Amino acid sequence: MLGLSVARTQVWSAVLAAGALFGCSASDTCGPATGVVRRAIDGDTVELSSGERVRYLLVDTPEITNGKNACFGAEALAFNRELVEGRAVALQYGPSCSDRYGRLLAYVRVDGLDVNAELIAAGYACVLHIPPSGDDRVAEFRALERDAQANDAGLWRACAIAPCG
Repeated sequence: MLGLSVARTQVWSAVLAAGALFGCSASDTCGPATGVVRRAIDGDTVELSSGERVRYLLVDTPEITNGKNACFGAEALAFNRELVEGRAVALQYGPSCSDRYGRLLAYVRVDGLDVNAELIAAGYACVLHIPPSGDDRVAEFRALERDAQANDAGLWRACAIAPCG
């Protein structure tokens, strides 16, 4: 019995260490840790099969909803769909669980790919930092954005004026 207790303690220690590593805790109550993306709503928001909407942390893509059709918005949506639609994703939350629209705020990973960072690096998005969410990674994302601009990637080449950021 003592061996089982030690094993449980080791498992919980590993879970808590992993939580610290990824910026969350075992008692994180923001939302699900994983989900399947039912649909991409736009370039920076998805709906999970469970009904929750997830807004990507540190990412702002050109608007295409509510009658808006900003430069490179359709391309950002198509890229987001290609990355996540119909696929299982892992979610990592920041200090603010949701935005004023009730969407969960998270970093999203699919098959180990950091979707948020990929959207910025490939030029489909600008950095949107609303403290305190993203404080831990904003410098990294701004560097990715500078590289995308320098390489004329995506919207930085296609749009006369960046439609976000």
